Amino acid sequence: MPTCDAAPPRGRIETPCAAAVRCRVGAAGDPAAALRHEPRMFIVDQSARAREHVVLRSMFAARKRIFVDLLKWNLTVLAGRYAIDRRDGPGATYLIVAGPGGEHVASARLLGQLPANLAPFAKQISDGSETKAGIAEVTHFCLSPEATADDRRRARDQLLHGLVDYALAHRIRRLVGIAERRWVHPIETIGWRCRRLGVLPAASGRDLVELAVDIDAHTPARLAQAGIAPPPRRGAS
Repeated sequence: MPTCDAAPPRGRIETPCAAAVRCRVGAAGDPAAALRHEPRMFIVDQSARAREHVVLRSMFAARKRIFVDLLKWNLTVLAGRYAIDRRDGPGATYLIVAGPGGEHVASARLLGQLPANLAPFAKQISDGSETKAGIAEVTHFCLSPEATADDRRRARDQLLHGLVDYALAHRIRRLVGIAERRWVHPIETIGWRCRRLGVLPAASGRDLVELAVDIDAHTPARLAQAGIAPPPRRGAS
């Protein structure tokens, strides 16, 4: 039986993801080792979190290494190892590319509830409609820094196609997200239909741009034409 390896910090409200990470024993292996095998796409929603706790824990640890240690973002760190925030609740869905032992290679979080800081762009996001149906936010897109440039590119391609496939399967017509200005041009030239909605107020010295990507049945082909190679077809977990 799994046991908790640490108590939640005093006074902190613990999210379901934080509890899942805290109450599982062991750790996923070396991320670089995952790339010596065919990485696999995991789709983890609320119903799958207990089953896929290994890839979740590996993803939260990768977030800490990338966003906190490398990029110096001010994020909450659980047990000194896992970057988990208040939006990692029941409404979050994770797309995770991982190796055979659950080692994180690439991941992104999808959210159906848009945050308050996107309120100035609400009408643009929804084309003037009051409903936000068919719109999801992409956050925490990350690639394991341990991988080579070629391996990161393959993992990125697999994750991008996974996001589009998930959107099509769940009637999501638009993905929105925030990117630092230096990443905007690479995102725009991936092959999909991407547009800038505006610039967000500076946060922690970062110049942030809000983007919207329209998804339709032709998007996978557009990605492939732009050099974003689709992965071999196989079942996703």
